Amino acid sequence: MNLPQEFIQYTANLFGSQRWERFEQSFVQEAAVSVRFNPWKAKGEAIFPQAEPVPWCEGAFWLKERPLFTRDPRFHAGVYYVQEAGSLFLDHVLRHWVTGPVSALDLCAAPGGKSTLMRAALPAGSVLVSNEIDRRRANILLENILKQGHPGVLVTHNAPKDFAKTNLLFDVILTDVPCSGEGLFRRDPAAISEWSAQNVYFCVERQRQILRDIWSCLKDGGLLIYSTCTFNTHENEENVRWIAEELGADLLAVPVRPEWQITGSLLGGWTEPVYRFIPGTTRSEGLFMAVLRKKGGNRAFATLPASLRTQVKKYPLLHLLYDGQPAFEAKGREQIPSIAQALSLTTEETSFPRAELSLDAALRYLHREALVLPAGTPRGFVLVTYQGYPLGFVKNLGDRANNLYPKPWAIRSL
Repeated sequence: MNLPQEFIQYTANLFGSQRWERFEQSFVQEAAVSVRFNPWKAKGEAIFPQAEPVPWCEGAFWLKERPLFTRDPRFHAGVYYVQEAGSLFLDHVLRHWVTGPVSALDLCAAPGGKSTLMRAALPAGSVLVSNEIDRRRANILLENILKQGHPGVLVTHNAPKDFAKTNLLFDVILTDVPCSGEGLFRRDPAAISEWSAQNVYFCVERQRQILRDIWSCLKDGGLLIYSTCTFNTHENEENVRWIAEELGADLLAVPVRPEWQITGSLLGGWTEPVYRFIPGTTRSEGLFMAVLRKKGGNRAFATLPASLRTQVKKYPLLHLLYDGQPAFEAKGREQIPSIAQALSLTTEETSFPRAELSLDAALRYLHREALVLPAGTPRGFVLVTYQGYPLGFVKNLGDRANNLYPKPWAIRSL
């Protein structure tokens, strides 16, 4: 692996000889694969043999080997999510510091791993706004949120400064900010070619602007969770110190176990609690995370979770892609059941007739092929399932069933 020489010099000095040696060795080792089960959909069946629990996240496991996930209809049904182990530390943070219903914002949410994790970890009654500024990535985020099926998530497509123009206040804001991507080096060679010291400093300024823009939307006493998938102190410790000193926040500690081998602050003379996952030291591709509490007491007009959906819909400047309420879609004079209805936890089992598919038929459905349903299946809109898990709708015409699975979601090959 040909790493940039400037990166080597800086990072080897930052890590120290032992951590750097283990980091180098990680490039010739097979990357660990981990998944997190959806607590509202998973039925507890043993999908993956010899899976090993990820200790800092409920319902998450390292797999012995990487299966072909696209050939498992349960993956498409939202039964589990493939997620890098370091990022799963967010589950541990939330369960430690959030004990009651909250209004939460995931500001830079695509593709949706941390958002789906947040909704699983937050207490009942919480509402999450999952936001992504890039429209193409926002569509991917929407797909993953819909597959999770929980109604307590809204999806928006906005810049941080758009939220600052509203009166919305959040108890918890996650800023998994765009970064120089040093934690992507092991699995994405393009990240190596795009790296430069100049880009690191560009990222620092962009990250600070994001934080300035969103800071007014965090209520006094609220939690900011800051994370990156990079290693340098400029985008990590130095930014966290800047938040604390310039914006006004206190750093919060999270209990960790020694065997997790999480690295603390690497900024000389600065020993505040931060959490760094380094490949070769921890079973992770790389993550940095810090938890901060905004100074001040609670504001009396903080946005309550129960009213958050109404408040978000109140502001026309916010581009709302999904309000968490699955509904029919109008097509001419016909009302078509939506994929959100198919996958939602709120859709009752008796709402639509159902047809169970074999593995082969389920994959052909996900490939958007027409199907022939079993004799006796009612005509009209039918919800098709695999092992009892809803996949989506077809319109049964008798001799065939037209496939209503969303085109952008279709698997490319069988």
